[in-house]
Amino acid sequence: MDYPMEYYEYFIKFNEGDYYTCHDLLEEMWLTDKDNLFLKGLLQMTVAIYHYEYGNVKGARAMMNVGHQYLQKYRPRYWGLDLENVNTFIEQCLHIIPQHIDRVPFESVKELPMLPSIYLYLEDN
Repeated sequence: MDYPMEYYEYFIKFNEGDYYTCHDLLEEMWLTDKDNLFLKGLLQMTVAIYHYEYGNVKGARAMMNVGHQYLQKYRPRYWGLDLENVNTFIEQCLHIIPQHIDRVPFESVKELPMLPSIYLYLEDN
């Protein structure tokens, strides 16, 4: 299957940890197909990681929850992405992200519990 070029670029940027660029890439695709909740789910997950890295714990928690909800109907696999792996990652993040903190100053972000790592791969057969 041929995917939009932005989708391929998303995998590269996500695995490099460039979540800000990932947001732009996914948003560009999603704005042309707002019914695609798969893209919106990936977008929310990616934004959650970005928020967390900058101390917006409440925003990270909210976006991760929403992304999790959007991606459920696309499991186990969609657009060449193993969503079981993504689902496990999101659930681990939701378990780790503190529930009693809304925000920490950027200087204190390193004191937050570390989120797990995930690498995304396009697995077309």
